[in-house]
Amino acid sequence: MAIIKPFQSLRPQPAMAQQVASRPYDVLNSEEARIEAGNNPYSFLHVTKSEIDLPVDIDIHSTPVYAKAKENLDSLISNGILIKEDKPCYYIYQLIMNGRSQTGLVCASSVDDYFNDVIKKHEFTRPEKEKDRIDHMLAIRAQTGNVFLAYRDVKELNALINDWKTSNIPVYDFIAADGIKHTIWIVDMEIAIRTITQLFKENVPLTYIADGHHRAASAAKVSKQLSDSADAKFFLTTIFPASQLAILDYNRVVKDLNGLTAEKLLGRLQEDFYITLSTEPVNPSQQHEFGMYLDGKWYILTSRPNTYTTDPIGVLDITILSNNVLKKFLDIKDQRTDKRIDFVGGIRGLKELEKRVDSGEMKVAFSLYPVTIEQLFDIADSGNVMPPKSTWFEPKLRDGLLTHLI
Repeated sequence: MAIIKPFQSLRPQPAMAQQVASRPYDVLNSEEARIEAGNNPYSFLHVTKSEIDLPVDIDIHSTPVYAKAKENLDSLISNGILIKEDKPCYYIYQLIMNGRSQTGLVCASSVDDYFNDVIKKHEFTRPEKEKDRIDHMLAIRAQTGNVFLAYRDVKELNALINDWKTSNIPVYDFIAADGIKHTIWIVDMEIAIRTITQLFKENVPLTYIADGHHRAASAAKVSKQLSDSADAKFFLTTIFPASQLAILDYNRVVKDLNGLTAEKLLGRLQEDFYITLSTEPVNPSQQHEFGMYLDGKWYILTSRPNTYTTDPIGVLDITILSNNVLKKFLDIKDQRTDKRIDFVGGIRGLKELEKRVDSGEMKVAFSLYPVTIEQLFDIADSGNVMPPKSTWFEPKLRDGLLTHLI
């Protein structure tokens, strides 16, 4: 069963929350972070992307970058911008995007649960990305990146969290520059804390990493290096009930057609797909339906019967696209390493796919139907992993609002 606990977060003074809060470190490159931080000395990007305060040609994985992160975090603390909670608490985090609300519990999750597979994974991690977060955590002695977990709904937990939201005043409540509303409540009553802990222990057998595989893996490895630290045995997570979550599509663009003309590619794709020319951009309306943008035209590709398997991995649309298009005709065998393919999160819309192709940068784009949360659960339960870049969760939790000190 899932073991969680409250923690003494490092968090902004309420009046400073909106200035401190920043988008996650891994959705911005260094230049984008410099622009986003702008003239705001309190942006948490100075901690999570500290290279923005150093020469532009610096190696972003070098020791001076991590030392600068530590210096910047210490400065935010010493200047009273960030304060440490008086006692261990839970936190309720609500996000509203385009009128849709989702609410999760911010807590410290057990590293043992990660090792024992109580926390389920569905992606491989890359060593270089793990090392970056390990070095960052060890330098600043804090977990700044929130791991986004999901679990199957427990009605008692839903009721408790909803009651707390309606009966208490939030500590933070603001709308970020991108229009997403962030609201956080502190759960500081002992009876509520004990009840939440017990409800997870008795009713939540498994949690699932939705977003943050590298952050979770890095925290687990740091716990081994800091084996004498009780704090390092837990890591920062926000856990959402499945009913609250929506997964967006994660689309593909490809640089070339592997020597094929557009006409030849269309001809060969008919082996596995019914193909229809569309007068509108194609946002697939069901599983096993794909959009393809090629030579300024949109096509609907619908999988023919018996061209895919029905096991948890084989039935995924990204698996079908990988096997019946990318590998079969475009010679893209490993999407994690092949430089001819790129990934476009659904939040950017179909216009981004058109833009990438029309500019000449890419030759063809594919839009996909989103993976469902139950598919994610099924794959994780089966011990399998999804193809890379299969899920895109939105909205994103903000960094800097709640930090777990080690």
